[in-house]
Amino acid sequence: MQHDRNGFLAFVLNTFPGLGHYYLGRKIRGILYPFMFFGSIGVGVLLYSATNGDEFFALSGIGIALFIWCICMLDLIVALLRAPSVPQRLNELGHPINEHGELLTETRTPSEHSERFYTILLSFIPGLGHLQLGLMQRGLSFLIAFFGLATIMVFVTGVTNQSVFLLFLGVLPIIWVYCMFDAVQQINRKQAGELLVDRTLFEEFDAAREDGKRSKILVTLLSAFPGAGHMYLGLQKRGLQLMVLFLGSIYILDILRLSLFMFLVPVIWFYSFFDGLQQSSRYGKEPLVDRPIVEGIENHRGLVGIALLLIGLYYLGTQFIIPVLDTRFPEFLIDYRFRTYIQTFIVSLLLIGGGLKLAMGNKKIKPNPEKSRIRR
Repeated sequence: MQHDRNGFLAFVLNTFPGLGHYYLGRKIRGILYPFMFFGSIGVGVLLYSATNGDEFFALSGIGIALFIWCICMLDLIVALLRAPSVPQRLNELGHPINEHGELLTETRTPSEHSERFYTILLSFIPGLGHLQLGLMQRGLSFLIAFFGLATIMVFVTGVTNQSVFLLFLGVLPIIWVYCMFDAVQQINRKQAGELLVDRTLFEEFDAAREDGKRSKILVTLLSAFPGAGHMYLGLQKRGLQLMVLFLGSIYILDILRLSLFMFLVPVIWFYSFFDGLQQSSRYGKEPLVDRPIVEGIENHRGLVGIALLLIGLYYLGTQFIIPVLDTRFPEFLIDYRFRTYIQTFIVSLLLIGGGLKLAMGNKKIKPNPEKSRIRR
């Protein structure tokens, strides 16, 4: 094994099985690991074809390949950890030189290189790199934020049987990338001679505030959930409406099986996210106005009450009355006919009624003669 090679580069190259080992001079492992990795996939594909599409063999081949990849990575990590550090060459004046006797412009010692490598390597698991630097509170906050969010989302999905909550797992890559870059910044500060301060993420956000103002970084993070960033800025009405629109649209489109209108969900999310960023940019420069998305709801409480009443009756009928009638009179296929015909009829009737209401309520605006004179 060649000890003068870059360990971090070997780790990155080893994402392709065996390439990192080959880079370090471990040629047998560099050939054996990719052969076993791709061989297991190939055998799985051949057995899948030979058994006329039995998915068990294909999944088994992929699973064995992933297991070999993990063994390959673990083998490389153990080899890098056991590798002795290369002594630094010095000239007569004590300056670092390379193997050709030339002065090195980089002043990092081998111990600093190894510390940097181990920190980055451990940071692939959020929080471990900070723990290695002695930042216990910061490391634990990253660990809890990453694995806690994953655990809660999986738990809520399992309890409610709603896979839509798994969408919030998209926040995990953001936490992972932020943790990785934060670990690199911390090791750079330490090697530059700065004193590291062990504080949690929320303490970091509080320290970033200016004159007691709300943190714009936290606003950006909270805006990932529609309405949360607005509420943090004090825009309660706007944030509440965005949150209700987002979650309510998912719920209503799901129970009414309106997959045609599912495009509204990402539209609402993007609108809420970028609106939160705009409100954050205005914060501190001009007063924020809590203007709701849909104005005048207070003047139409009767319509809102009727809508809630109809939704409640619909939910009561679909979840209780129709299943009971379908069980009592199975020969009429009540549940099947309702979901196939009556539900479609109700949704179509609501859409037609809403369209007629908008079309008939669109009054023509009479031109103002004074404004026309000014334009002329």
